Amino acid sequence: MNAGIHGGLLRRHRDFRLLWCGETTGKFGTAVTGVAMPLVAVSTLHAGTFEVSLLSAAAWLPWLIIGLPVGAWVDRMRRRPIMLAADVVSLLLFASVPVASWLGWLSIGQLLTVALLAGTAAVFFQTAYTAYLPGLLEPADRPEGNAKLHGSASAAQIVGLGAGGLLAQLAGAVSAIFANAGTFLVSFLCLLGMRHREPRATEAERPPKALVKEVRAGLGLVARDPWFRTLTLFGAFSNLALTGYQSIQVVFLVREVGLSSGAVGGLIAVASTGGVVGAFAARRVAARMGTARAMLLFQLGFPVFALLIPLTTGGAGLAFYVLGGLAVSGGVVAGNVIKSGFQQAYCPPALFGRLAASSAFLNYGAIPLGAILGGVLGTALGVRPAMWITTAGVPLAALILYFSPIRRCRDLPTAPRPENASPARESGVALSRS
Repeated sequence: MNAGIHGGLLRRHRDFRLLWCGETTGKFGTAVTGVAMPLVAVSTLHAGTFEVSLLSAAAWLPWLIIGLPVGAWVDRMRRRPIMLAADVVSLLLFASVPVASWLGWLSIGQLLTVALLAGTAAVFFQTAYTAYLPGLLEPADRPEGNAKLHGSASAAQIVGLGAGGLLAQLAGAVSAIFANAGTFLVSFLCLLGMRHREPRATEAERPPKALVKEVRAGLGLVARDPWFRTLTLFGAFSNLALTGYQSIQVVFLVREVGLSSGAVGGLIAVASTGGVVGAFAARRVAARMGTARAMLLFQLGFPVFALLIPLTTGGAGLAFYVLGGLAVSGGVVAGNVIKSGFQQAYCPPALFGRLAASSAFLNYGAIPLGAILGGVLGTALGVRPAMWITTAGVPLAALILYFSPIRRCRDLPTAPRPENASPARESGVALSRS
């Protein structure tokens, strides 16, 4: 990549700029809802700890139910129309919450239904988005694109978390959810304005049980390749722990620490600023240390500070939450930047959708289990003991990376070795560097 190209992706690539704008706006809305939805349950509907944790579980449960076949479907179709349809469905779902509240019909059952159906739309959107991005950018542009998307997503999350708490404080938590519906409209319009068109999917005749074979090919790619297998297992256990404490953190901050709705959003937002730093530090640190060593630093070294979070108390004790949250968010986002670049270089293009769905089946499928775990522990042992157990799981999950081939090399590979190529050959795709 020459100096004239480096750093100018947003200026010179119109379609990436639109994708970046829509995705950043969408992350803002999701962050607003991430604070507002539990606050609606806690403050408006007076839900218990377990019911609040079910909201997080419902949003991610579709990855366990339909995640695998969606990957195969996405590889058969153009990805942009899938993302457009998912935006429309999500807009209507989240708009239904304030409407139901105005009519006096809102219930915890509706919140769970909205979370479940919006989570289903998110499965289609995220799988299509992951497979769409490598085709939009040239290989030399992908590291910069990944860093900008992850960095802006983290920034949008920070602003969204603070805005969610502030809106909940000023206008009510239900009104804050209406803001999320508007962000899906912005995302839809940005996608609609993009000029890049994918090639039409071939209409080849598919033999019986073709979908099962395609799903198996994606699972085989994850199971047989040591790099994909390691990163996927780590992602699953890490998400189990992360969601375990995040699903009950609003309950913890409101009922244990004694914060107001606005203060909750602001505190979570401040703690999330580490994600912005992590996104833009990832490439520099990886270039200096190597991608494998940087992965260990960000995913094993930083998350140790998660153990500060359960120490949080009022006043000066809020610093424990901020420091722990900064380290965790910085490590997670930086690790995701490195992982995205690795997958885009290492995976055969025709298997992007199935790789995304197969790894997400385990990675995201662990999230509802983590949410339920947090709710069960919080109900049975108390919220603060549950925070201790779940935050301890964050650094422990990274031991999977430490006891893997990643510890023995400086850089993650950019192309698979021949003995790891069998999953792609089963689907008729030759492995090659993307």
